[in-house]
Amino acid sequence: MQLEYHQLDRRWEHLRVRHPARQRRLLASLADSGQQTPIVVVAAAGQPGRYLVIDGYKRIAALQQLGRDTVEAVEWPMGEAEALLLDRSLRFSEHETALEQGWLLAEMEQRFGYGLDELARRFDRSVSWVSRRLALVELLPEAIQQQVREGMLGAQLAMKYLVPMARVKVEDCERMSAAFVKHRCDTRQAGQLYAAWRDGTRAIRERILTEPELFLKTQRQPPAAKPAAVEQVERDLDMAIAILRRAGRRLAEALPEMTGPQQKQAQGQMENARAGNWCG
Repeated sequence: MQLEYHQLDRRWEHLRVRHPARQRRLLASLADSGQQTPIVVVAAAGQPGRYLVIDGYKRIAALQQLGRDTVEAVEWPMGEAEALLLDRSLRFSEHETALEQGWLLAEMEQRFGYGLDELARRFDRSVSWVSRRLALVELLPEAIQQQVREGMLGAQLAMKYLVPMARVKVEDCERMSAAFVKHRCDTRQAGQLYAAWRDGTRAIRERILTEPELFLKTQRQPPAAKPAAVEQVERDLDMAIAILRRAGRRLAEALPEMTGPQQKQAQGQMENARAGNWCG
C-alpha cells in the first residue's frame, strides 16, 4: 500500500544508528531504480489511518530527500511489541552493536513493562546478557548516545573507550566524546587518547581533555632519527653482549676439563669482562 509521510509514526527511529556512507548508497539506488523494498508498518492502536514504522527508516529519509510524495509499505497483522521482536529476529544476521540491542531492550522494558526474565526469554538470551546491555544504556550519557545515533560517533568506539570512562567520571567521558567528534578520531586515535587518559595522573588527564589536538599531533610526529655515532655504539654493544653470552656458554662446557688454576683464571676473566674491566 502507498502511505503519505504524515501517516507514519516514527517513534522507533532512535533505535537505529545512522551510517552516512550507507545512506548515500541507498539514496543513489532509490534515485536510479525507485523503491524496490517496502517499509514495514503496523497499525497504530486507537489512531485510524496512522501506522507505526517497524523497519525502513533509512528508505523513508532517502525518499523524502528525493522529493517523493509517498512510500510503499507492507502492514504486519500483529501488535507493536511482537512486530519489533520479529523484525529483530529477521535482522539477526546483520551486524548489530550491543548499544543498539540495549536501546531496544530498554524500550521494551519501559514501554511494555517486560521484566528481565521476560526479555531474556523473548530474546533467547540469558538474564545476565540482558542486564549487561541495559547497563550500557543507563551508564552512557544520553548526549553521547545521540551522537552515536546520528553517526557522529562509532558505537564500537563509544563502548570500548567511553563506557569505561563513564564508570570513572562522567564529565571526563563527555569531554572525551566531544574530542572524538571534533577531531573525527578513528579507532587508533581514540585508543591513544583513552590509553593516555587511563594511565595518566590527574594533571595529565586534564591536559589531554583540554588540548586533545596537541596530544594527537605529538603522536603523528615520527621519532627523531638517531645520530650515526649512537647507532654504531648500539651495534657494537649488541655484538659485545652476544660474544659474552657465547663465551659464558662455552666456559660452562669447558670447566669440567680444566684444572683448578685454569678454572680460577677463566672465571676471573669472565667476571672482568662482564664488569667492563676490559684491560684487567
